[in-house]
Amino acid sequence: MGLTLTVLGCSGTYASPGNACSGYLVSDGSTKVWVDAGSGTLANLQRHLAFDDVDALVISHEHPDHWSDLEGFFNVTRFVTQREGLPVYAPEGLKKRTYNDDESPYFVWHDIADGASVSIGGLVFAFSRTDHGPETLAMRVDGGGRSLGYSADTGAKWSLSALGAGLDLALCEATFLHEQEGEAQHLSARQAGASAREAGAARLVLTHIWPTIDAEQSRAEAAAAYRDRVDVAVVNETYSI
Repeated sequence: MGLTLTVLGCSGTYASPGNACSGYLVSDGSTKVWVDAGSGTLANLQRHLAFDDVDALVISHEHPDHWSDLEGFFNVTRFVTQREGLPVYAPEGLKKRTYNDDESPYFVWHDIADGASVSIGGLVFAFSRTDHGPETLAMRVDGGGRSLGYSADTGAKWSLSALGAGLDLALCEATFLHEQEGEAQHLSARQAGASAREAGAARLVLTHIWPTIDAEQSRAEAAAAYRDRVDVAVVNETYSI
């Protein structure tokens, strides 16, 4: 079946009307992993699969727009499904920030860091620390003979090339437009396009766009740098990789 990527939310920093913050469902047809759990993503998750079908969660970093619905999902596991032993992979800082004894035995935390590799069912995740504070991990996901690269949040000192060659789809943050470059540790759409081109990614999908920015401007700016077609992530859309 290859890989599929379902967008549960793609707004940068806060959710625009009808959208949600960062969150994605990655699947090879049998293994289903929820990547990032920003606000609003738990509601959208229910459009695509049953709670018990989530095999694991992977969280890129501890900024709330990437993990806050983890708290709601804990209530689901404790009071609704009563499911124990759900793996949560995240940088150590997130567990220190959020963990409490009530989570045991429902969540089983696994610390991940730069250079780590984790197998979850038929999917293999490899992590690379980005140019973003606090510790933030981009990830490459291999499964079904296909490869997905996800930038998480990053500034310009990190590149998608760090995830290795052969990316069939790059999901890259594009928070700003070029005139805002350097204002914060985030990429512009131009920088996202250049990063994907340098990495040799076969396809580019923009995400984490600031809600006040016209996505069509972002698409055009990224396409000029990427020199090929660029897609903008759409909430609840599924992309075949």
